[in-house]
Amino acid sequence: MDAVILAGGLGTRLKPFTDIIPKPLLPLGEKSLMEIQIEHLKKCGFNNIYIAVNYKSDYIKAFFGDGSKYGVNIYYSEEEKPLGTAGPLKLLEKKLLDPFLVINGDILTNFDLRKIYEFSLNYPESPLTLGTKIITTPFRFGKIYSEGDIVKDIEEKPELKFEILAGIYIMKPKIFEYIPYNEYFGIDLLIKKLLSKNIQVTKYIINDYWIDIGVVEDYSKAKELYENMKNN
Repeated sequence: MDAVILAGGLGTRLKPFTDIIPKPLLPLGEKSLMEIQIEHLKKCGFNNIYIAVNYKSDYIKAFFGDGSKYGVNIYYSEEEKPLGTAGPLKLLEKKLLDPFLVINGDILTNFDLRKIYEFSLNYPESPLTLGTKIITTPFRFGKIYSEGDIVKDIEEKPELKFEILAGIYIMKPKIFEYIPYNEYFGIDLLIKKLLSKNIQVTKYIINDYWIDIGVVEDYSKAKELYENMKNN
């Protein structure tokens, strides 16, 4: 099976770490984030891995090579200019001829990625399946319930629940019809484009361990969580 790792971002929210090395090579214990991703992809049956690179791409290519030391085939797709999260996929149109997985290069998870892949095959008409995650965010104010001027109840610091994009997708080759060539184009815009054309988009809720290493605080948390996940 084929997978694409989106690793072309500048990692600006993780400065100063990313001034020196690209975000996918940031260490979590004795391994880098992308090493952990690649090993997990292999475990889940994804043996052909395309890495979409841009910022400090030479570092990434030198580090991972052809993937033989990880038991997978690694190929590189290098942007000449930033193309967003969906734009780089268009460069792989002639290579990705079967359903394929796309994962952001800053996602750490132990979710069995075969599950979302197999789920997507149940919807042959849907060119895109979104991995989603329910997150709970504490609200720091008390919420008032009232009718006119009369207070009826109060809820102290309620928790807010949101279903978010988890940075994991399954796409079918038909998706390329909706991605412009050599233009900056995000997956958010791709989703809206499909919905505007009444094209079916499906979702799969991920209940397993998952973290987006987007900012310094999340990176520090991920290092701790990864060590705990490894030891359990």
